[in-house]
Order: sequence, then structure tokens, then C-alpha cells
Amino acid sequence: MRVAGSLLALMLFVLTGTGCSIFKEHDETAGWDASQLYTAAKEALNDSDYEKAIKLYGRLEARFPYGRYTQQAQLETAYAHYKAGEPEAAIAAADRFIKLHPRHPNVDYAYYMRGLASFEPGKNFLERFFPQDSAERDPTAARESFRYFSELLQRFPASRYSDDAIQRMTYLRNNLARHEILVADYYLRRGAPLAAANRGKYVLENYERTPSVPDALTVMVHAYRAMEMTDLADAAYRVLEQNHPERAAQLAP
Repeated sequence: MRVAGSLLALMLFVLTGTGCSIFKEHDETAGWDASQLYTAAKEALNDSDYEKAIKLYGRLEARFPYGRYTQQAQLETAYAHYKAGEPEAAIAAADRFIKLHPRHPNVDYAYYMRGLASFEPGKNFLERFFPQDSAERDPTAARESFRYFSELLQRFPASRYSDDAIQRMTYLRNNLARHEILVADYYLRRGAPLAAANRGKYVLENYERTPSVPDALTVMVHAYRAMEMTDLADAAYRVLEQNHPERAAQLAP
């Protein structure tokens, strides 16, 4: 029994003493300076090993909370999360950078990254196998993305990312307008013409000069006719006829 007790004590000593290091993850970066950590993280990022890059950027910030390498690491962490398909984490990292470094020369990139991360968030499992019209998705993320890009243009109109932001905003605006038309069509099919007409009117008031404008007028004509609101139906028809005669010809009384 004494031998067994001695062996048990020895095992406990090994496990709780210096021997417990066998259960610890080996940290090859121990002793690295900020430059070495940043270089390794950047290499991982360029190699598309986003998980490793995020981990190394985190170690860099934890060990060296101040300095140019750390600031750049914080900015690139947002990009790494974006590329890893983690839009929420990317937006959070970009927000954090903006709060910590509002006058950083590259802070416009953080504003741009917020819009980019929410532009088309990762598709769910079903969408990977059954493609879905982007206008049919929940428009919440699209509205957020549009707002983020708008803020970028407002604060940094001369940013190198402005042209891309404008193109993406045009795409988002068209999609948001088309989403309203899809909802309006649904209301028409469900026998709710007033709700359909209101959706059409909303498109005219908020998404003018989008491809969905003639669709909005068409919806309004159908909806007002269904409610026997002749004056409103005729008014919508005249606007449609004046601007889109080919579409109006399909609705001629």
C-alpha cells in the first residue's frame, strides 16, 4: 500500500508540477516581437488561413497593445473575419477600430469593411443548394449595408473605396426596391390591394429611378382598380403611359 501511495503521490506531483506542461499547447510565438507576430499573421492571411491569422493578430494585440503593428493588426482582423465568413465579427472589429482610432489615416477602410461585411452575409445551408433571388431575402442586412456605405461616402467622399461603395449602393437600392415589389405582388395575390398600393407608392417615393418603378406603377394600377378607386388608378396609369408606354399598353382599360 505504501508503494502504491508513493506512486500516486509521484503521479500527482508530475501532473501538477512541471510535468503538466505536456498538456499545454506549445506556443511557437513565445518571445517573438511585434514585427515577427505581424509578419506571421499577414502571411497566414495571404495564405487564406484566416483562423490562424486572427489568432496571431490577437496575440500581437495582447502582448503589444500599442504601436503601428497593433493598429494595423486590428484593422486586418476585420478583413480576416470577413473572409472567414464571419460578418458579425468583422463588423464588430471594424466598429472597435473606428472607436479606438477615429483619426487613423486608414479609418475609411473600417467604414468600408462594415458595409462590405453586411453586403451579402454568408448564405445558410439551404441557399447553397437552392439559390435564392437576393431580393427575396430578409432586407435587414441590405439596409444596414446601404447605411454603412452611405456613412463612408458622407465622411470620406474622396476615399479610394468610394467608387466601389457607390456601385454596391446602386445594387442594394435596386434590390431593396425589387423586394418591395415582391411583397406588393404577394399582397395582390392575397387579396390585400390597399397594402399592395402602399408598397408601390413607397417604391415611387423612396426608390425613384430604379428598374422597379414601372413595376410599382403597375401594382398601383391593379390595386386601385381592384378597390374601384378609378381616379387613383387612372392617375397611376397616365404616369406609366407617359414614362413606360410598352408597359402601359399591357394594362390598357
